[in-house]
Amino acid sequence: MPQIDLTEVVARLAARRPASGTFVVGVTGAVAAGKSVFARALTEHLAADGATVEQVATDGFLFSNARLAELDLSNQKGFPASYDHAALRAALENLRQGPTVFPGYSHVTYDVDPGLARTIDRPDVLVIEGLNLIPTHGPSLIDSLIYLDAPEYDLEAWYITRFLGLWEAAEHDPTSFYARFRAMSRPEVEGLARMVWEKVNLKNLRDHILPARDQADLVVRKGPGHQILAVEMRG
Repeated sequence: MPQIDLTEVVARLAARRPASGTFVVGVTGAVAAGKSVFARALTEHLAADGATVEQVATDGFLFSNARLAELDLSNQKGFPASYDHAALRAALENLRQGPTVFPGYSHVTYDVDPGLARTIDRPDVLVIEGLNLIPTHGPSLIDSLIYLDAPEYDLEAWYITRFLGLWEAAEHDPTSFYARFRAMSRPEVEGLARMVWEKVNLKNLRDHILPARDQADLVVRKGPGHQILAVEMRG
């Protein structure tokens, strides 16, 4: 199938954008589906017409590693129970009223990082990417939801590539979460990444993330090189 430019996604979102107030666009999909890169590109496209556009991630609303350990949820990071849903809902509600602090997360330290918190004040558009964007309590605060869809074998390959990249980058960074794996060989690390994918991320995808595909306004089908193959409109 031919590659479809992001302009098609932007055009379809334009039809849903309200005349006033903050338009909240959610971008979700599996771990390693390319949500951050897609959201960044979407943010740039949406800002091209002069609108104020901010990008945030749901990762900042994960409970800290210490708190996850207390809750015995360290092996379920990214699952619904590992998020502070009340804080996420409050932030999205407050955003429409005035300056709101959005917490940040470091993929290097693999933990919430207070130093990455940002204050955002009523942008024209907020692009929020990450997992668990289906509402668990009350109506959704997402005005339009985009789901990034790809075959499981591509998602697994992308996850392993990302894991190995972070492992390699940790060679000279003892503060990195991945530094603890530097004594392992590359094949051993690849095996570890594959195990984490199968035991954690694939289960999370099948049990908790895939339902968002049926609730999304737009489903973006991706090819093995992260190229957009098709954009499907729902609802």
